[in-house]
Amino acid sequence: MMRVVAFLGSPRVGGNSDLLLGEALRPIYEDGHDVVLFRLNSMNIRPCQNCRGCEQTGICVIKDEMEMIYRAIRASDRIIVASPIFFFGLSAQVKTMIDRCQALWCERYLLKKSIPSGEYGRKGMLILVGGMKKEIGIQCGDATAKAFFRSISFPEHETLSFIGVDHKGAILNHPTALKEAYDAGRKLVAK
Repeated sequence: MMRVVAFLGSPRVGGNSDLLLGEALRPIYEDGHDVVLFRLNSMNIRPCQNCRGCEQTGICVIKDEMEMIYRAIRASDRIIVASPIFFFGLSAQVKTMIDRCQALWCERYLLKKSIPSGEYGRKGMLILVGGMKKEIGIQCGDATAKAFFRSISFPEHETLSFIGVDHKGAILNHPTALKEAYDAGRKLVAK
């Protein structure tokens, strides 16, 4: 059984990111994998203060709900990040969580301690959805996510993206989105 951690980065409950993430998680639940879902908007996570407190230890000095996320990341085999695209980037909720992973970046790159890959290896998935019609928002969001995944010892990730989808629930009218999300979730946990 794989340990899967999912991060919902949308402030909108039942929105497009939420619906896509739910569909990606469906086959993972069906296969009986262990899933931990963090709804970032409802969590108490302070922004990184760039205090350099983590440089010698790889441990963030801020004590808040991010501590649960650190534990989950360390124990996970798969990670899914779902975010709307706002102003060509990931949501503030996702970006705050990623910035706080500076402690894990320090652990990996300064202290030379990567998180072990475990029995199944470590793979990630990024789900992006936005109202814009241009791909630049997807490209920018994916670049940030790539740095995040590599910093937490996830050497590869797949990106599933949809543009031109804005209003709450509009993804339900997309002809293939839900099936694509389901298939991507199934592929993520395939051995």
